[in-house]
Amino acid sequence: MSQKDLPGLVTKPSSRSVKATLDRLESIVAERGLTVFARFDHSDAAAAAGLRMPASHVLVFGSPRAGTPLMLANPLIALELPLRVLVWSGAAGDVFVTYADPANLAARYGIPPELVANITGLEAIVAAAL
Repeated sequence: MSQKDLPGLVTKPSSRSVKATLDRLESIVAERGLTVFARFDHSDAAAAAGLRMPASHVLVFGSPRAGTPLMLANPLIALELPLRVLVWSGAAGDVFVTYADPANLAARYGIPPELVANITGLEAIVAAAL
């Protein structure tokens, strides 16, 4: 099984560089009024530890207005919130965006249908960034 085919995750290719994809994603998140909580640079942290790895960044973002009702429906979904998107470079230099499949999250945590839209917006954000 490829790392891009793990169950419960969605991986899409990007035609931009890791930095350009990440910057575009962060810009769209801000335009939609969401809060960026963190931006992790795993490859930079690896370099600081004397290790090498391809570019790998995680953008953590969300909205208490959207996330709180989900956590009230099932407190365990807090393990998945705020939402995270990984922007990473494969071995051949191609760039990918990976995130937890909102439908899978909704099913795993038994999110009521009327609240599923609180996490499915992630797909539109990624699509706009790509």
